[in-house]
Amino acid sequence: MTSWAVITGAGSGIGAVLARHAVKDGYRVAAWDVDEEAVRATAAAIGEACVPSRVDITDDDAVRAAVDDLPEAPALVVNNAGVVRFGPLLELSAADWRTALDVNLTGTFLVARAAAARMIAEGLGGAIVNISSINGLAAAPGAGAYTASKAGVVMLTEHMALEWGAHGVRVNTVAPGLIDAGMSDAIYADPEVRRLRSGRVPLGRLGTAHDVADTVLFLGSDRAAYVTGQTLAVDGGITRGALNAMPRARAQVEDPTLGS
Repeated sequence: MTSWAVITGAGSGIGAVLARHAVKDGYRVAAWDVDEEAVRATAAAIGEACVPSRVDITDDDAVRAAVDDLPEAPALVVNNAGVVRFGPLLELSAADWRTALDVNLTGTFLVARAAAARMIAEGLGGAIVNISSINGLAAAPGAGAYTASKAGVVMLTEHMALEWGAHGVRVNTVAPGLIDAGMSDAIYADPEVRRLRSGRVPLGRLGTAHDVADTVLFLGSDRAAYVTGQTLAVDGGITRGALNAMPRARAQVEDPTLGS
């Protein structure tokens, strides 16, 4: 029997790629997005195994109804939907702050809670993968409400894993790094930005939506059956390579015994 996967934010970017990868892995995909036209386009490009729905993940009733409409409890849920609200904190509006928290954190909570309740009720367990960001692992200038919301996703994931593990529900986080897809399209349209950012990544390149999707599908599979409550950065090593960006004095280059 084909298992169901729920992918939020499937109308474009990483979400659309996630939906395609999930279908290739044998899932029947419930593709959710607040943009109905976009998610229908995603489904049309993938085929009948991808079923589109307009779902506002900040609306508790709408989320519960969408989960209830599935023929069975989903085996995999990917909380990918998100918004960016960057800017210095002193200039950040209360409205932008609330939007970031509502979508990125509360939306993740509502979808995961509704899906887990059905997984537990039907006794089959399942896997939930929440999408955070390297901005949720370390502060970045101007990241504003985005950083706070994505850091919240990391801790929320740990709490979900703790509470739901006994029921066979595994919950993990994927934290993408500098990914050339989705909300970052406009950033990487500038060739100089692409060059500079790629040069800071230890693996020497920007990530792709496929890099993220492959990791998500691994965490959702039986190959990760003993993995829960974890955060996996898909970032080419950049969150562990901060010292690569530090300028070095010539003396340090010539004498490797000198300190950082």
